[in-house]
Amino acid sequence: MALFAPTFNNLNELFINELRDLYSAESQLIQALPKMAEAACDPRLKSAFESHLRETEEQARRLEEIFSGLGEKPTGETCKAMEGLVKESSEYVKAGGNPDVRDAGLIGAAQRVEHYEMAGYGTARALASRLGLSDIAQVLQKTLDEEAAADFKLTEIAEGEVNANASGA
Repeated sequence: MALFAPTFNNLNELFINELRDLYSAESQLIQALPKMAEAACDPRLKSAFESHLRETEEQARRLEEIFSGLGEKPTGETCKAMEGLVKESSEYVKAGGNPDVRDAGLIGAAQRVEHYEMAGYGTARALASRLGLSDIAQVLQKTLDEEAAADFKLTEIAEGEVNANASGA
């Protein structure tokens, strides 16, 4: 728990804080995705996690470029929400039992992550637009679109085979 609450005097300070939160979230996800891929039984799910790891690394790089262009540092904020989401996903990574059921749990945990990221990128994009940072808003929209596509792919995998396999367990 922070000793002092942050102070935001203008929208730009809030925007930078939001970007730092996203960078922290992406950094944590870069650490979690390989474990999720290793734990996944379904080959499509394993591949989706591995693919999203590469995409997440690119998203973190884009955030670093945004910070560089703004003359800011990406560090200084810890995304507590992502800490909780990663901790929750690690429970599925370590879970025993039927691997198809574990895959269904991994998908649910991953989709909660994607939805959190979509909310964060949507907020940051809206702030960038309000601040007149249209180039940055476009970059954030690209990432937002990627997160939505990852969520859609996870839904396809779940509804296409994983949930059906898990329900037969």
